[in-house]
Amino acid sequence: MTRDLLADLLDGNDDHVDSAAAADLAARRDGQRPPVVSVCCSDSRVSQEGMWAVDRPGFLFTAGNIGNRVSSVVDGERVLSGSVAYPLAHTGTGVLAVVGHTGCGAVGAALAAVRDDAVPDDPGVRADVEELAPTVEAGLAAIGGGGEADGADASLHNRLVEYNVHEQVAVARETETAADADVYGFVYDFHGAYGERDGAVYLVNANGERDPDALRELVGETHADSVATLL
Repeated sequence: MTRDLLADLLDGNDDHVDSAAAADLAARRDGQRPPVVSVCCSDSRVSQEGMWAVDRPGFLFTAGNIGNRVSSVVDGERVLSGSVAYPLAHTGTGVLAVVGHTGCGAVGAALAAVRDDAVPDDPGVRADVEELAPTVEAGLAAIGGGGEADGADASLHNRLVEYNVHEQVAVARETETAADADVYGFVYDFHGAYGERDGAVYLVNANGERDPDALRELVGETHADSVATLL
């Protein structure tokens, strides 16, 4: 029975109604001007608001999907997905953050599809994984297939996560909708792949720039430890 869980959800909403965040809604009833749109992988362990400590409405426009993909194919043309394009085109949003995460199940499923022709049974999940598979296949060609040991495969998996972030940044920057936006690529780490701080985000790309030294200069000395790469 899920009755207790339902009660937990409603209790949580009661807390939200009484919070300062809900009080802020009064000033935003008639519209929104979020400075940032964040595209993250759909995963219960990865909270988009949580990773940035956003506790007020109106700052972060969130979009999520399997594999933190930024684009869709419409009438044979690849375009920014509507949930990404909308804030950039209609709410004055100037920053797009593409956030992958270590141990990404979508990247792992796409890797299995490419290596072993193993695809998910569910048609919706399968379609999303198949959409991601060409990126993973290109990543394997670019960075190598890795070894067969568990540790090597885990390393390869996370390198492909970062490769996918770079590809999504590139796709976004090629669209007219995102032409005037700053597009940043991050990886959210809770596997110790980039450092020892669980829940840390690491900047891996800024408007196509991937060189760590250049990125450290961009973020400044205070946040230099938040720049890293596995590639």
